[in-house]
Amino acid sequence: MRSIIFSISAFCLLLLMVSCGKNSTEDKDHLVFRYNESANISSLDPAFSKSQAIIWPCNLIFNGLVQLDDSLHIQPDIAKSWTISSDGKTYTFTLRKDVYFHKNALFGKDSTRTVTATDFEYSLKRLRDEKVASPGGWILQTVANMKAKNDSIFEITLQKPFPAFLGLLSMKYASVVPKEIVETPGYDFRAKPVGTGPFQFKLWEENVKLVLRKNPLYFEKDEQGVQLPYLEAVAITFLPDKQSGFLQFVQGKLDFVSGLDPSYKDEILTQKGDLQSKYQNDINLITGAYLNTEYLGFRMDGTDKTILDKRIRQAMNYGFDRKKMILYLRNGMGTPATSGIIPAGLPGYANLKGYDYDLQKARKLIAEYKKATGNPNPTVYLSTNATYIDITEYLQREWQKIGLNVQVDVTPPATLRQAIATGKVSFFRASWIADYPDAENYLSLFYSKNFAPNGPNYTHFKNATFDALYEKAFLENDITKRNELYREMDALIIDEAPIIPLFYDRVARFTRKNVVNLGINPLNLLQLKKVKKLPDHS
Repeated sequence: MRSIIFSISAFCLLLLMVSCGKNSTEDKDHLVFRYNESANISSLDPAFSKSQAIIWPCNLIFNGLVQLDDSLHIQPDIAKSWTISSDGKTYTFTLRKDVYFHKNALFGKDSTRTVTATDFEYSLKRLRDEKVASPGGWILQTVANMKAKNDSIFEITLQKPFPAFLGLLSMKYASVVPKEIVETPGYDFRAKPVGTGPFQFKLWEENVKLVLRKNPLYFEKDEQGVQLPYLEAVAITFLPDKQSGFLQFVQGKLDFVSGLDPSYKDEILTQKGDLQSKYQNDINLITGAYLNTEYLGFRMDGTDKTILDKRIRQAMNYGFDRKKMILYLRNGMGTPATSGIIPAGLPGYANLKGYDYDLQKARKLIAEYKKATGNPNPTVYLSTNATYIDITEYLQREWQKIGLNVQVDVTPPATLRQAIATGKVSFFRASWIADYPDAENYLSLFYSKNFAPNGPNYTHFKNATFDALYEKAFLENDITKRNELYREMDALIIDEAPIIPLFYDRVARFTRKNVVNLGINPLNLLQLKKVKKLPDHS
């Protein structure tokens, strides 16, 4: 990793902390958290935080009204409290009065100022501005009005009740930004962001490095009253090759690696998903549920009559061993999806009885289909991309054992996504990663008014009972009762089998042994405000 060198007058402290030299530098290294981002970052403006690569630094730089804890429960952020009207449509937020924007000369005399409700009115309305063209405008699609009642009271009124709305406001799109800086002529906010978060922008050399420094004005404190964050800086490099990034981590030049890339998964993990013995003294493995369900989908209004028969869809669900697939093809990283579309780790997950491996039941269903239709050689056509060819080849072999032929078509990812959205494929591989912590996120895939390409219902599943339950859930503010409605919908999807759930993904995080307090959460959001690095005295 290249040393990060700044002029002595402005950046001498950071030079001591980030550079790879010896002596006194080693005493400061524990104050800098270092990770590599293999994907390109196109913007540090939260209005464009549409990918994990952008969301992670934006989460360090910005705050919103609310935030999520590691269990995905809504917690106060800049809003210290809120109320929801009895009809579920009006949200009234009371803001903290001790939140300051990061220092910037454009603020004038004091180089900063406190955040007010007017800032949130501007920031959220900005998401809807056609000139801004934010991809995050959709989070406000149910909003009728937003206004600052005074400096500390902000009110949002919805067109209709939407119980998951607070979850949407936890997304980085809904971060607060300062109008006078964003709209200063010639100021490039995407490259020089100003927020309120635990770390503030210091340097970005695109595709090389990004440096954030501790925000000395940050408002949050730990349980002992110590101001957060503990770290002095975050240094991000941009090596595009994940294997190279992993090598830097193994050499001790990075503190953290997220995810299990095929280029190094067998190097670091055993087949059962444990750390290889040679890394156990230097590296910690942290795993947990990830809100991503991998599945295969059937086009329910397509022309392929074979997959329109429920017996075929159910037989395919019964006809392979998900546990075996996870063990041998995923190094144990995943949970067999035998409980419907809603993944473990999400409020609303009900651990329903779905499709366990049952070879005899699968064969019986296929035999019934052949007898009823007179089709002695049923064939289905599965469209996938090269990343999942190992899984699809495994499934192809397993389904052949139950008397079903499967032809696999490998397509580039972008082409496959377009074909799925426009209905040009009848059976396809897909996944759904939650945007916000509510099971509605997944059940929206089956609501008839969400038919693709104008919504996420790629299977074109349509069921009047499901639609009625889905619409009823929107009017239910009691989370226990709403989760029961979600359970009924998920059970209906299991029975009708418009999809074949494969596995619920897991987050895999690898850290050096001296990194502490790096939690894990089902959204794989990077939180560093309570992270510490212990000095290395080896």
